[in-house]
Amino acid sequence: MRVAVALVVCMLLAAVPSAAAQYDPSQTPMWPGEPIDNHVHMTWAALTMEVNDWADENPDIVDLTSAGKSELGRDLWVVRLSDWSMDTKPNGSAKEIIYIDGGHHGNEYLGTALAWLSAKWYINGWNDGNEEAVRALQNSEIHVLIMLNPDGNDIDTRWNINQVDLNRNYDHYWNTCPTTQPGSAAFSESETEANAAYINAHVTDADLYVTMHTGVWIILYPWGKWPEQPPDWELFWSIRDTVNEDISEIPIQNANQGLYPNCGTSRDYGYGIMGFPTFTFETDDEQFVPGTFEDVNDRLAEEMDVMRYLIENVWHWRARLVVESVSIEEGELTLDITNHGQASTANASLEYHSETNEVLWSSPLFGVNATNHSVVSFPFEQSVLKSTGTWNLNYQKRVINAATWVNESVDENTSVTVVEADDRMLTGAGLFNPVSVIIGMIGVALLTRRETSPEA
Repeated sequence: MRVAVALVVCMLLAAVPSAAAQYDPSQTPMWPGEPIDNHVHMTWAALTMEVNDWADENPDIVDLTSAGKSELGRDLWVVRLSDWSMDTKPNGSAKEIIYIDGGHHGNEYLGTALAWLSAKWYINGWNDGNEEAVRALQNSEIHVLIMLNPDGNDIDTRWNINQVDLNRNYDHYWNTCPTTQPGSAAFSESETEANAAYINAHVTDADLYVTMHTGVWIILYPWGKWPEQPPDWELFWSIRDTVNEDISEIPIQNANQGLYPNCGTSRDYGYGIMGFPTFTFETDDEQFVPGTFEDVNDRLAEEMDVMRYLIENVWHWRARLVVESVSIEEGELTLDITNHGQASTANASLEYHSETNEVLWSSPLFGVNATNHSVVSFPFEQSVLKSTGTWNLNYQKRVINAATWVNESVDENTSVTVVEADDRMLTGAGLFNPVSVIIGMIGVALLTRRETSPEA
């Protein structure tokens, strides 16, 4: 039987309101848990009351939903934060998406607390008029699933109620590393199945995924299965170097080397299957040592500084290509292109479309490194040019195969030059002089995401 008598008792206890500390808006955020056996413990019932209060008191920025149910039927609450008065950023472009979860392991309370604090910091900041918090909520959506394993949380165990390690239960090389209790199959547990379903339904275009844990003070990026660096090592290393130079000395490493081989994790699922840049935050467990209890906001302040940096700069965690110029001469097209993002792309192509969006020409695939200016050339037949044709860029946000593809129109003000065979040069910033071939670039297409910062 899955549910023993002791577990029934735990369910009854979880239904009793916790003597959680009350939040005073004039003070710093207060964790709604209490030190119990030197843990900073919050029950699922206390969390439920807390997040519902957030939604009731802050309807302009807090949207509360459930990703699904735990094995014992508890809601897996997701706090969705944004300025919901606007569907887009103030400049009209799409908001960036951030996903955070905590509490895979029921006894890792500081990891759960860090997920809670990640939501609470932005709620408080919005209400206080903090410019960083307001900017983040106007330019992004932050989705936070605070406690993925409420059943394990309430009985102080790493596992869920079926004695499964939820962070070994994801469908990414499931059960192919030395491990214990990964479950009977990938996504055999309702908690991981619900988390993956939410990710696939609501945050497929995320540019950041962070999962919160407790154990040793370190931040981990993919892979857990292999010691080799991930395809987007350039992005991860750039973030590591900036954090270590300017924010925190916390080690930031490949998970296999920084911790130990681990498979079926949410981090590697998020990167390998969904294509997100992903991090595991591991807070150290000094909170569990007798006599070390302190306010959780002070205890996790350094980790929150790193979290805020990742959210503040989320616009940069992908490739962002901008065409500077196009030059066509003697059957060759030369493309001058800049990447304003901090992730490389290996599968970019320039396309020429008809007015009905038919692809009339596409370049071979080419790569562009992060924060890099590149010039590439390809064979080109000028006969494909039409008076109503448009140019588009097609590329993946990151190098990992699972990364999202984007097709973005080239800015109508981009300089385009065509040199005819008789050496008469036709130039224009979006408009060709129709001397020989009418190739008016009036329809050269609207700019999509030609930004240099989230606020541009």
